[in-house]
Amino acid sequence: MSGAISLASRYWCLSVPRCVPSRGLSLTCPESVVHYRFPRARFLLPRPARSFRLFASIGTMAGTEVTNRQVLFKNYVVGWPKESDMEVVTTTKKLELREGQKDVILKVLYLSCDPYQRGRMRDSLDSYIPPFTPGKPLDGYGVGKVVLSNDPDFKENDIVEGLMAWEEYSLGFKLTKIESDAVPVSYYLGALGMAGFTAYVGFFHVCQPKKGETIYVSAASGAVGQMVGQFAKLFGCHVVGSAGSAQKVDLLKNKFGYDEAFNYKEEPDLDAALKRYCPEGIDMYFENVGGKMLDAVLMNMKVFGRIAVCGMVSQYNNVEQDPIYNLNYTVKRRIKIQGFLQSDFVHLRPEFKKTVVEWFKEKKLEYVEDMADGIEKGPAALIGMLAGKNVGKQGIKVADN
Repeated sequence: MSGAISLASRYWCLSVPRCVPSRGLSLTCPESVVHYRFPRARFLLPRPARSFRLFASIGTMAGTEVTNRQVLFKNYVVGWPKESDMEVVTTTKKLELREGQKDVILKVLYLSCDPYQRGRMRDSLDSYIPPFTPGKPLDGYGVGKVVLSNDPDFKENDIVEGLMAWEEYSLGFKLTKIESDAVPVSYYLGALGMAGFTAYVGFFHVCQPKKGETIYVSAASGAVGQMVGQFAKLFGCHVVGSAGSAQKVDLLKNKFGYDEAFNYKEEPDLDAALKRYCPEGIDMYFENVGGKMLDAVLMNMKVFGRIAVCGMVSQYNNVEQDPIYNLNYTVKRRIKIQGFLQSDFVHLRPEFKKTVVEWFKEKKLEYVEDMADGIEKGPAALIGMLAGKNVGKQGIKVADN
């Protein structure tokens, strides 16, 4: 029993012998892990509107043995991570699907480098996501092409975004099919992926902006910051950002539309710098850095200001966290500080994608990527991103589509 079955009559009559166990009957075909279960009875099924398949898409590469390069995590890290904390190895892998599972095997096209991955290098379960496993590949967000599938929602050659391992062929998890070709596929790592969605919910739903307000964004040229600033400008805010080089400051002002921008590395007094660039104070702060920057911002917040805490990248490699001295301003200025994860707002993803794709189509948004070429460049790309060497969204191109 395989292939597509069209039902010619209005009803399909199925009689189940009395010897069938009471738990029911499973109809399967040899290539399939998709089961259709029926109770022990004689009953009628309404005719479907069109033919249906009793098996999921499998793929022409089933059983193929492929060369598979991987980036392995070697051991937990204290202090600054190094490229040597990871290892690129070449293995072989037989492309097989597990029976009874909705497996999807991907040819990985792009991988995302993100600050949260530093936290996964610690031997700690005190986080919203578990640590990496020593001796196993790193994993994270990426874009891939389906080569094998037992999931009826995905077929061979579909392009998808979601979670996958840092290897050339990987199982995919929490996948979404990429339907639109309005933007480059790699944008689903950042602008239309986790970074862009983080910027969208952080600005529109955590900051709760009002037109004409001033927002300050730290790490403003990164994957999240460049989107926050542009969303804020489209909304009608006054936008100020900081970054760590003259090149990045130029991007903020001349590509992403920031009203003001400065290089924080050239400012010995961050409080004075913020007073210079935000002379009337800050209504909203999109926090990506932490430490001394957060301490300076607190002194420059307006009454009833809001701080959306996305990350604190300056603290990720510290054994001891920098102290914050100015929390008393949260009382004097009635400041609201809220940490958030993009996963808290998953119900808004369809709205986000529809809105942001339209803005790209209308040429209202720009996006800058810093793409390492080849999975063997993965360790250097991740370490460089954590050190702020990237210009724009840091990704890894693993293969051509």
